[in-house]
Amino acid sequence: MLKAFGLDTRTEAVYRGMLDGTSGGVAELAIRVGTTESEVREALDRLVELGLLTPSREVAGGLRAVSLEAGLANLLRRQEEEIARRHHALAVGKAAAARALAEYATLRPDTEQDSNERLVGLDAIQARLEVLTQGLREECLSIIPGGAQSEASLEASRPLDEQALNRQVRMRAVYQDSVRNDPATVAYAQWTTERGGEVRTSSVLPARLLVFDRSTAIVPIDPDNSRLGAVCTTSPGIVAALIALFEQTWEAAVPLGTTRGQAPEDGVSPGEQELLRLLASGMTDEAASKRLGVSMRTVRRQMATLMERLQATSRFEAGLKAAWRGWL
Repeated sequence: MLKAFGLDTRTEAVYRGMLDGTSGGVAELAIRVGTTESEVREALDRLVELGLLTPSREVAGGLRAVSLEAGLANLLRRQEEEIARRHHALAVGKAAAARALAEYATLRPDTEQDSNERLVGLDAIQARLEVLTQGLREECLSIIPGGAQSEASLEASRPLDEQALNRQVRMRAVYQDSVRNDPATVAYAQWTTERGGEVRTSSVLPARLLVFDRSTAIVPIDPDNSRLGAVCTTSPGIVAALIALFEQTWEAAVPLGTTRGQAPEDGVSPGEQELLRLLASGMTDEAASKRLGVSMRTVRRQMATLMERLQATSRFEAGLKAAWRGWL
């Protein structure tokens, strides 16, 4: 029953044996569970590590079982902390990948060397996209940050996407959660899914990314300065890394037709938690709004709401209270 929380059958049996409150030492517990004393000790150590056992206040040196309700809450909190840690590691990796690509591109300005081509200007990028789309055979992967997309961008993408979808090319795209509030972008995403495409959203995304047939990728030279243009690469190592980045982002995203989880009575929604995490890391409101694809007004409104819920008079105090509640 508790295998999903990292407990094997023997460890769960020991926990059940401790829950019934029957007195006795390791030897008696081993007999009741049907295992050896050394295996019981290993299970006890694991249960202490997971927070399912705690020192007894009645028996010196003894242990008592945490109630099932409190125990499950501890296990869920641990899983949430691990997910947060992985999200942070992923964000660091995304930033490092973006910096590496930008540095690599600037080392070869206006050249076409080692399977990498620099594309300067929207016309150059659009021309390359047209060629790559026409040659698509199996799959197109895209990460589209920045929240709501402009009408010009959507209209430029429509004929290319339609060509690929008509040829039964598998198309997967990840937008930012904030596009759910933009009718034009949602309508375009729905148009895509009606023709066989797959669309998901995530609260925070890496830089814009396109991968064609797992062999060619286009990424911005500098995500913060679109005027520098983009890099089109067929380098197997770079493309493989970008595909891995996309798959990680895709797995963490939510299908467009799925409603994002709402905040529990005494908790936070995924979007609010991401905002708290970004601001706690030292990001300004402006930087956080760019990462989340929302306006600064939205960031400040959400933060004001969170401070009110936390009964905090400053952001510093809000951060402390959020951490104490396990929201960070």
